[in-house]
Amino acid sequence: QVQLVESGGGLVQPGGSLRLSCAASGSIFSPNVMGWYRQTPDKQRELVAVMTSAGSTNYADSVKGRFTISRDNAKNTVYLQMNSLKPEDTAVYYCTVASRSLYYWGQGTQVTVSS
Repeated sequence: QVQLVESGGGLVQPGGSLRLSCAASGSIFSPNVMGWYRQTPDKQRELVAVMTSAGSTNYADSVKGRFTISRDNAKNTVYLQMNSLKPEDTAVYYCTVASRSLYYWGQGTQVTVSS
């Protein structure tokens, strides 16, 4: 079983920054993919950024140049540095791990961008 614990969400003004963290524990095998999705009440869950255990990344067009994903494989932890935040970035952000065709999700952390 895999458990994901997220932290770092909160309220920030437009133009501000936040850093999300997600620590995974349990049976995680390599290769794997760790990353972040987000969801609002009126939209389906969407990809924000993911990173493979080999270091390849994929970003949503809407966050390219503003968000940076990174990971510490030794700690099974993934990070999302979010800069130049916009009100439209407001959502619940979910950490995810994909390993051996299984997908695991965190409980979600709220990010609110508002003045």
